[in-house]
Amino acid sequence: MERVRLIDKISTRLSDVRRRIDGALERGGRGSDDDEVVIVAVTKKFGAASVDAAVAAGLTDVGENRVQEASEKIPCVRSQPRWHLIGHLQRNKARRALELFSVIHSVDSLRLVDALAALNRPVDVFLQVNIAGEAQKYGVAPRDARALLRRVLASETLHCVGLMTMAPYRADPEAARPHFRALRQLRADLNAAGDGPPLAGLSMGMSGDFEIAVEEGATHVRIGTALLGLRKTGTPEDRT
Repeated sequence: MERVRLIDKISTRLSDVRRRIDGALERGGRGSDDDEVVIVAVTKKFGAASVDAAVAAGLTDVGENRVQEASEKIPCVRSQPRWHLIGHLQRNKARRALELFSVIHSVDSLRLVDALAALNRPVDVFLQVNIAGEAQKYGVAPRDARALLRRVLASETLHCVGLMTMAPYRADPEAARPHFRALRQLRADLNAAGDGPPLAGLSMGMSGDFEIAVEEGATHVRIGTALLGLRKTGTPEDRT
């Protein structure tokens, strides 16, 4: 009975998120096609039962922030979502990350690219860009994104699908718009350079600002609280 209640609760929230995405797509002039925006359900600090309930509610993509937590959780999950690593990846955890995840959103250095490429295992990656230049956040500087992309393109196993960023936390979601717009422009600039196949993906937007992100072109939104509810700690880190 508890599982049924949890599935129903997530289903209701998912319907609301999809409705809001449709509205943002329309405002952004992109049309209202659910398949155009991938919802990555962020399940950090939630157990395997919550992941299974999220999949039963209709979610197909699940994101985790830490390799260690995912290593303990994923073997206990009965369903088979597509797993995304959305948090920082240390080079010494690269092998385990490739065993667990189909998509890595946080490729942020040449050395990490080399560590992943050396493992010779296919994986989709986003380049994490620190658009706002925040000292406390990971991500390559926009001016260095092309060099990072070219290193990925030189690999036979890493497939760069786009760019990722995290906007600075502000109470007003509208404050994130310039950062999302800047990431979209950076993608256009990289595509214009013509180093490889055009990048399509923009992984940006979380529970508090995903509508702004979709208006500005997001193809992937990373949503936790708006789907699964508040985490136990309630720290700023848990605002996805």
